[in-house]
Amino acid sequence: MNPDLQAACRCASATLMRIAGCALLALAAALAGCTLAPKYQRPPPPVSEAWPSGPGYTNASTANTRAALPAAELGWREFFGDPRLLELIELSLTNNRDLRVAALNVETARAQYRIVRSALLPTVTGNAGGIRQRIPGSLLGPGVPAYAFTEYAVNGGVTSYELDLFGRVRSLKAQALNQFLATGQARLAAHIALVAEVAVQYFFQRELEEELAVAQQTLKAVQASHDLNQLSFDNGVASELDLRSAEAQVQTARANVAALAQDLAQAENALVLLVGRPLPAHLPPPLALSTQRLIADVPAGLPAELLHRRPDILAAEFKLRAANANIGAARAAFFPKILLTGAAGKASLRLEELFAGASDAWSFGPQITVPIFDAGNNKAALDAARVQKRIEVANYEKAIQTAFREVADALAVRTLIETRIQAQEGLVKAQEERYHLADLRYRNGVDSYLTVLVAQQDLYNAQQALIQSRASRLTNLVTLYKTLGGGWLEHTAPLEAAK
Repeated sequence: MNPDLQAACRCASATLMRIAGCALLALAAALAGCTLAPKYQRPPPPVSEAWPSGPGYTNASTANTRAALPAAELGWREFFGDPRLLELIELSLTNNRDLRVAALNVETARAQYRIVRSALLPTVTGNAGGIRQRIPGSLLGPGVPAYAFTEYAVNGGVTSYELDLFGRVRSLKAQALNQFLATGQARLAAHIALVAEVAVQYFFQRELEEELAVAQQTLKAVQASHDLNQLSFDNGVASELDLRSAEAQVQTARANVAALAQDLAQAENALVLLVGRPLPAHLPPPLALSTQRLIADVPAGLPAELLHRRPDILAAEFKLRAANANIGAARAAFFPKILLTGAAGKASLRLEELFAGASDAWSFGPQITVPIFDAGNNKAALDAARVQKRIEVANYEKAIQTAFREVADALAVRTLIETRIQAQEGLVKAQEERYHLADLRYRNGVDSYLTVLVAQQDLYNAQQALIQSRASRLTNLVTLYKTLGGGWLEHTAPLEAAK
C-alpha cells in the first residue's frame, strides 16, 4: 500500500477513535444523573396517630409539654441528678467495649462507602521503565546479523473505567452510603442504650443495697426477739412453740440477708462490665432512691415524632433506602456495560529523545459487554433485591411498632407509679404501727408470739415493696427518656442555640 495512503488511514482511524471517545464521554455526562433505582417512598407508620388513652394513661402524654424539652434535646447530665451516676455514665462512654465496637463498625462502613464511591472516577496509573532486548539474526532473515536495542517509555493510563450509563455504580454508591448512615444510627442507638443501661443497673444496685440494709435491720430485730424468747423459755415463761417460731424467723432473716448480698455482688459485677473498667475508689457517695433528682416531666409528644428521634427507626429506614438502591444496581445489570482502557505517554529507543515531540505514544480501547444468556442469573438477582426491600420494609415497620409499644408501656407506668408509691408508704407506716402494737401486746402477755411474727413479716415485705416501687419509678423515667430518643446529648443545648 502507498505509504501516504497508509498514513492517511492511520490518521483517519485515530480521528474516529477520538470522536468515539468524545461521544461516549458526552453520553456519560448526559446520563450522569440517571439511575434505574425505583423512587423511594417512606412507608406510612403502622401505628396510631396518638398514644393509647384510658385510666392507665391519664395526662401521661400531655403533662407539662409546654414547659419541658423533648427527651432527644435533653442532655443526660441535666436529666440525672446523682453525681455518682453521672461519673459512671462518663466512664462507660469511654470504656464500654460494645460501644467501642459500634464506633469501629461505623469506621468500617465509612471505608466501604469510600471504596464503592471511588468506582465513579477513573483510576489513573503511571509508570516508567526501560528494556534492553536482543533479537537473533536468524529470526530476521538469512545473513542478517543479530539486532539489539534499548527502549524507554513513560506513560500514564486508565484501566477498565466503567461508563456508568445506567447508574449501576451510582446505585451501589447509594447503597453503601445508606448502609454507612444506618451503621452511624446504630452506634447512636448503642450510645443511648448504654446510658440507660448504666442508669438502670445503678438504680438496681441501689435497690439491692437498701433492701439489704432493711434485711440486716430485720435480722437484728428478730435476733433480739429470739434472745428474749430464749430467756423467757429458760425461765419457764414462754412456750417452746414461741421459741421455735422465733428461731425460724431468725433463720429466714439470715437467708434473706445472704440472698440479697449475693444479688448485690452480681449487680456490682454487671455494673463494672457496663462501665468497662473497675469502679474507681474516689466516686462520689450515692444518693438514696427517695432523694434521686430525675426530670419527671419529659413530654411524649406524638408517635410520628419518633420517626425523627429514635436512632433505631432511622437505622431501619436507611437500610430500607439501601435495599431500594440495590434494586437499581440489579436492574442495570440487564443493560450493556462499557469499559474504557487507555494510555498516553512517551516511548523512544534513546533516552535523550524520550521527551521529544516525535516520541508521543497512546492507545485507546473501549469495550462493550452485552448480556445475552446468563441462565437467569440477573433475573434472580433482581428478584432477590426486590424481596430484600420487602424484608427491610417489614423491619422498618416493626421498629416503629416496637418503639410505639415501648413508649406506651413507659407512659402507662408513669401514670400510676406515684399513686403506687404513696400507697406503699402508707402501708409501711401502718405495718410499723401494727408491729409495734403486736410486740407490745406480746410483751404484756396479751397475744402470742405468732401475732408478732406475722406482723414483723408483713412489715418486712411492705418495706421491700416500697424500695422496689421507688426503684421502678426511677427505672421507668430512664426507660421513657431512652424510648423517646434521649441520652445522646451530654448537655442540654441553650435555648438560643436551639432556636
